[in-house]
Amino acid sequence: MTEPVGATSRTKTARVADTVRSMIHDGRLREGDALPSTRALAAELGVARGTVVTAFEQLDGEGYITVRHGAAARVAATLADPPARGRRASPRVQAPQVGAAQPVGPAGPASAAVVESVIDLVPGVPAVSAISGRDWRAAWRHAASLPLGDGYPDSLGDVGLRAEIAKQLAFSRGFAPATERVVISAGTSEAMSLVAEALGSGARVAVENPGYRSGRRALASAGARLIPIGLDEGGLRLDELRIAHNAEPLAAVAVTPSHQYPMGAVMPISRRRELLEWAAANGVLLIEDDYDSEFRHHGAPLPALAAIDVSGSVVHIGSFSKVLNPQLRTGYLVLPGDTTAAATLSAARVARGAAVATPVQHALAWFMSSGALRRHLARVRRDYSHKRSMLTDALADTAGLRVSALSGGLHAVVEWERGPDEASAVSRLRHRGVAVAALGDYVVDGSRLDTRGIVLGYGPVSATALARALAIIAAELTGPAPRTE
Repeated sequence: MTEPVGATSRTKTARVADTVRSMIHDGRLREGDALPSTRALAAELGVARGTVVTAFEQLDGEGYITVRHGAAARVAATLADPPARGRRASPRVQAPQVGAAQPVGPAGPASAAVVESVIDLVPGVPAVSAISGRDWRAAWRHAASLPLGDGYPDSLGDVGLRAEIAKQLAFSRGFAPATERVVISAGTSEAMSLVAEALGSGARVAVENPGYRSGRRALASAGARLIPIGLDEGGLRLDELRIAHNAEPLAAVAVTPSHQYPMGAVMPISRRRELLEWAAANGVLLIEDDYDSEFRHHGAPLPALAAIDVSGSVVHIGSFSKVLNPQLRTGYLVLPGDTTAAATLSAARVARGAAVATPVQHALAWFMSSGALRRHLARVRRDYSHKRSMLTDALADTAGLRVSALSGGLHAVVEWERGPDEASAVSRLRHRGVAVAALGDYVVDGSRLDTRGIVLGYGPVSATALARALAIIAAELTGPAPRTE
């Protein structure tokens, strides 16, 4: 597999990746072809084996090859007509026929221009295919090897999983709750519903606007009255929060301080402390939704609200939906210390009973304790960071577009002032083979935003499909608005 490696100004890793990438593009390597071992290729190219390993990991994250422990790396897809190196992909790229495509019906009137498949960029799904099959199977073998217990499971959750979650929070979020304070839930929505139930029917709960739709629905379905609070560049506006509380006392505030969803604002430490002091002084519970803090792309992560809470005002909520797979339907709450709220929440959990099947909890506990979760996070962080850079390169410098929510997580927001209206843009993108969400879908009913935008997720899609989708998005959002009769 002798191949010139390219310009000396590029890093050795990038040059190795370019070599393999170009051979896939020009057809010398085809889908399913096995690549030489990292040791053999390193010797052939005259580089260190670690250089080849890093290049393979990058290509795996980009979707060019598939790397599996103990097996030869193989080409994942055959591509044609690569974009010229050093140039941004042309916005004239046609709708993709390969990649992360799923069959769907037409999004509008029948037309030869309507594609039969889409690149799904609707936010909310991580790179599930990146989970090591070997580790995943081992986790379930472990769960299956455990004896079946008698009676009903612990309503608060398997103690082994709760202990592992407490360890992970100490490592990643800066606070180490006692295992007894961790309670297992059926994802974030069930945790929100549980909190609202504990607060009592009719409790006024402030929510971010725009914000997390499923969380709002869960709170409302459990009887909460939702009070929308606006945002600025630092997240939840505390002046609006005070006004709402003074009009009629609030019972709780639902907030995403580490990476506001969907706008991406990171609440500064000064505002976090101010919010905590206000909540403690007014007896208001803070519901911290820490949904994707494991994926920080820019700047040092700020401490969770729960990490700096000294008065027991915060119930911290997390889940495995963005870390591993939303189909696990597994999340957790960290109760706010030795407080009345903690006792009430614990009682509500016991009254509902266990929320997640015990074998699922056993498998997750093994996945965490074995180090498999840490290895998975290291892999996908590189992948997500690379895709985030692709998105920035493709859209951030495009005239008329503003891209935000890029400091972390698995999604981005693209806003524009001139061009198609929001609904038209989403429909036209769907016709060209790209599925996204409208920013307006995240506002509280009856509210309106001063801008138009879309929300797109880049977790599960391959880098090659993402590049095609971004070219289509740039063309549609910066092109002329459709004529109306």
